[in-house]
Amino acid sequence: MPQYKAPLRDVRFLLNEVFDYSAHYAQQPNAEDATPDMVDAILEGCATFCEEVLAPLNLSGDQEGCTFKDGVVTTPKGFKEAYAEYVAGGWQGISHPKQYGGQELPMSLNLLKSEMMGTANWSFTMYPGLSLGCMNTIFQFGSDAQKNTYMPPLVSGEWTGTMCLTEPQCGTDLGQVKTKAEPKGDGTYKITGTKIFISAGEHDLSENIIHIVLARLPDAPKGTRGISLFIVPKFLVNADGSLGERNTVKAGAIEHKMGIRASATCVMNFDEAVGYMIAEPNKGLEAMFTFMNTARIGTAVQGLAHAELSYQGALPYAKERRSMRALSGKKDADHPNDALIWHADVRRMLLTQRAVAEGARAMIYHAAKLADNMVAGVAEGNKAKYEEFDDRLGFYTPILKGFITEMGLECANIGMQVFGGHGYIKEHGMEQIARDARISTLYEGTTGIQALDLLGRKVLLQTRGKCIKEFTNEMIAQAKPHLLDGGPIGKMARLAFKRAIQWKMLTLRIMLRAAKDRDVVSAACNDYLMYSGYAMMGHFWLKQALVANEKLAKGGKDSADFYKAKLQTAEFYFDRLLPRADGHKKAMLSPTSSLMQMDKEHFSFV
Repeated sequence: MPQYKAPLRDVRFLLNEVFDYSAHYAQQPNAEDATPDMVDAILEGCATFCEEVLAPLNLSGDQEGCTFKDGVVTTPKGFKEAYAEYVAGGWQGISHPKQYGGQELPMSLNLLKSEMMGTANWSFTMYPGLSLGCMNTIFQFGSDAQKNTYMPPLVSGEWTGTMCLTEPQCGTDLGQVKTKAEPKGDGTYKITGTKIFISAGEHDLSENIIHIVLARLPDAPKGTRGISLFIVPKFLVNADGSLGERNTVKAGAIEHKMGIRASATCVMNFDEAVGYMIAEPNKGLEAMFTFMNTARIGTAVQGLAHAELSYQGALPYAKERRSMRALSGKKDADHPNDALIWHADVRRMLLTQRAVAEGARAMIYHAAKLADNMVAGVAEGNKAKYEEFDDRLGFYTPILKGFITEMGLECANIGMQVFGGHGYIKEHGMEQIARDARISTLYEGTTGIQALDLLGRKVLLQTRGKCIKEFTNEMIAQAKPHLLDGGPIGKMARLAFKRAIQWKMLTLRIMLRAAKDRDVVSAACNDYLMYSGYAMMGHFWLKQALVANEKLAKGGKDSADFYKAKLQTAEFYFDRLLPRADGHKKAMLSPTSSLMQMDKEHFSFV
C-alpha cells in the first residue's frame, strides 16, 4: 500500500513563495497567532500525526469496514484510539473561537490540515470533518444559549456533528423534504422522518453526536421556502452540560458502499425526537447553505488527496518494477530490463498525477484565502465584506468541486494502471484509492449539478458573465508581461493568454445561444465546467512556473531540483493536459439536437 508522506516542500512553496500567506494572515482579524513559526509547527505536527497514526489505518480500515448491530456502529480497529489522539492534540478547534476552546486561527489552516489528513486516510477524516458544518451553522445562526451548550464540546472534538439534509425521495432536490417538526409548546419540537446518506451519523468515537436537521413546520409553505433547521442531539443535554437521556434518533442501517468503507454512512430515523430550532422559521435551507461553498471546497480536497496518494503509490513502483527495454535504448545497464519509469507512456501517467495534484493544490490554496476573508467578514460583522468574498468564492466552488474531483478520480485510476494487473489486487492499496475517490464526484452535488451551478446560476443568472470577465482579466494580467519571453515561460504565458480570450468568447457565445434555446445550458454545462477547470488550472500553473523560474534565475543550489521539477511539470501541463480543453470547446458548441431529438420511448434496451 502507498506509504503516505506529507508533501511539505510543495505546501511551503505555495504558502511562502506563491501566495505569501504571511502577508495575508497579517491582514486577518483572527490570525494574530498565525505566525510563520506557528504555521510551520502546525504543518509538522499534522504531518507526523497523519504519517504515523492515520495512514497505517487506511488499508486495514477499508478491509474491516464498519459493523452495524441493533442501531450501534463500531468503527474499525484503531479508529477510536486515533480519534482520541486527534482530540488530545487539539486538532478539531484550530479555526474556531477561543471563547469556545478553539485556537481561533484562520480557516485556511484547517484546510491545510484537512488535506494531509484526507490524503492519509479519507474515511477517518470524514468523522471530524462532518462536525465542521455543524459547528459553523450553530456559530453563525445559533442563540447564545445554543452556542454555549454545543460549541465547546464540538470544538474540543468530545462531541461530533452531522448535517442531515436529504431523504429517500429527494436527492439534490431538497424542496421534497418531508421530515416533520411539530411544536410542543415549550420551545422544543418533535422531529419525525428519515434521512439518508448521513456520514458519521452514528459511531463509537465520541460520547454525543449533534445532528443539524432540515424539517418542515406544520404550516410551512411548499418547496424550499418552507424548510426549517433544527438541532437534534443523540443524547439530550442537561442544564449543567452533562448528558441526559437518549433522544429518539437512531441509525436504521449503514450503507454498504463501494469505497470509504471505514466511514459510517447511515440511514437516520427520527421518531418524535426532541429538536431545537436554529435560525428563523422556514429559512433553514438558507442557513444550511451559508457555508456550503467551504463544504464543497472540502470535497474538492478529496480530488487533490486521491491524486496525491495515487501518485505516491505509483511513483516508487514505477522506479522499482522492471519490464522490457526503453524504446530509446538501454537505461539500466546492470539489469536485463529497464524500470517502468523509463517508458514514455508511464511517465505520461505519472506526470498527469503530479500535474493534477500540484495544480489542484494551488487552486485550492488560493480559494482558501478567499474563505479566510469571507469568515473575517462574519467575525467583523461586515456584511458587505462577507457577501463580496462569498460571491467570489461561489465562482470558484463548482469548478474546484467538479473539475478537481473528476481529475482526482482519473488520477486514482491511473495509479492502478501503472501497477498493471497488480493494481487490481487489494494488498497494494491502489484499487482502494480508486474506490474511495469515486464518491467525490457524487456527493455535495454531482459534477452535473456543479456544472449547472457554474453555467446556469453563477455565469448566466447571477453575474451575466461578469465572474468570467473578472477571472480572465486576472489571467491576462498575469500572462501579458511574459508574452514576448523566450523559452517555456513565454510559451506558457501565450497559451494562458489565448485561453483567457477564448474563455470570454465561449461564454458570450453560450449566453447568446441560451437566449434562443434553453436546453443549451444543460447540454453545454459539463463541457463548460471542464473547459473552465483546465483554463483555471493553467493560470495557477503559470503562477507557479513564474515563481520557480525567478528562483532559479537567482541561483542557489538547495532547491534547484525542486524548481526545475516544478517548471518541467508546468511544461507538461501546458503541452499535454491543457489541450484537452479544445475537445470540450467543440462539444459545448455542438447543437442540442443530437441530444434532444430522440423520443423518450425510443430509449430502450431493444
